[in-house]
Amino acid sequence: MSKQVLLSPEQLQVTINRLAFQLVENYVSLDEVVFIGIQPRGIKISEQIVNSIRNICPGEKIQYGILDITFYRDDVREEFHVASDTSINFSLENKIVVLMDDVLYTGRTIRAALDALQDFGRPKKVELCVLIDRRFSRQLPIQPDYCGKAIDSTPHQKVKVEWATREVVMY
Repeated sequence: MSKQVLLSPEQLQVTINRLAFQLVENYVSLDEVVFIGIQPRGIKISEQIVNSIRNICPGEKIQYGILDITFYRDDVREEFHVASDTSINFSLENKIVVLMDDVLYTGRTIRAALDALQDFGRPKKVELCVLIDRRFSRQLPIQPDYCGKAIDSTPHQKVKVEWATREVVMY
């Protein structure tokens, strides 16, 4: 199986910064915006985007949390489900929530995240920010509002963010 680099380390950093700037420029103030990284793979990218936002808007209060969707998934798995941490120490009531994940594929992870969010209040609006959008593979009508890179891929291909080398690759 050949490896194709979709984003080099330099391109990955530029993409993270671009997503942060896009998020910041869409709001007059970040007071009513909260950023939520989806466990497990959305945490690393969301942390980096949020850190970039903090650099762009020094002194501004940035609300950031992480969300585990383990028990909201609709796929049946044979193995035992082990939950990860959820850390949302603020209400989502009437807030704009920006969900963040690494790769958007079928849309089922995002559907589960939307269900899980309801336990923390009713947001005014929910937006989706992803690093990679695997177009044409959706099983649900879910599309990103912010996208680092959109790619065409086949169902048998895998797209992975390799943080050790800071590359995004497709196998």
